[in-house]
Amino acid sequence: MEVKKNMPSEKVLQEKKQIVEEMTTRLKSKSGVFVDYKGITVIEDTQMRVKMREENIDYSVIKNSLMKFAIKNAGYEELADVLVGTTSLATSEEDPIAPARVVKEFADKLPDYFEIKAGFMDGKILSKSEVLAIASIPPLPILQAQFLGTLLAPITSLAVVLKAAAEKAGGTVDVEVKVKEEPTDAVASDVEAVAEESKPEEPAASESAAEEEKAVEPAVEETAAVAEAEEKTEETTETESKEEE
Repeated sequence: MEVKKNMPSEKVLQEKKQIVEEMTTRLKSKSGVFVDYKGITVIEDTQMRVKMREENIDYSVIKNSLMKFAIKNAGYEELADVLVGTTSLATSEEDPIAPARVVKEFADKLPDYFEIKAGFMDGKILSKSEVLAIASIPPLPILQAQFLGTLLAPITSLAVVLKAAAEKAGGTVDVEVKVKEEPTDAVASDVEAVAEESKPEEPAASESAAEEEKAVEPAVEETAAVAEAEEKTEETTETESKEEE
């Protein structure tokens, strides 16, 4: 029975298949750049990988033979021409500009042996010159700040013009203070309303006077009766005294 030699084992085939699937997934990310890294030192490679991690870029060395299967799966067959010599791949799922920007940074530092081959972005293959052009675009946070500044510029200009016009007319423009004062006045009104509701109810003036008058009348009547009784007693005493005389 003839035994075939140099045939990869099932385990090796599965490992290679898994690598191809992972690279295919990376090729379907937002953007990526292929690099020829031949001649880079360990120290330089370490520095570059640290920078890649800081920018959330996935960077790794790849085998051209396996990458050819991956680019076919992803529909990037035109990239087969760059898969010669040493090849590494930098991809990003977050910032599409990051791989080109960081790779260009190190390509400028190491022009003799760190070279951009090609790239891709959102399904489109990019040449080396296109990768370099994209690398010149500012990072996403800076772009967002610039865009926000562009939106706010007309509002800021209008505020300056209104303020200048008001000052020229002898008045002031202070929209911010007015906006802040309105809620404060509303809160004060609510507090006063609650305080009024929590006060005990006071009886009306007329009702209080009537109640006091009613309370005094029995005492007056009682005092009058006592005075009358004393007067009668005095009269009786005087009469008796006269009779005795």
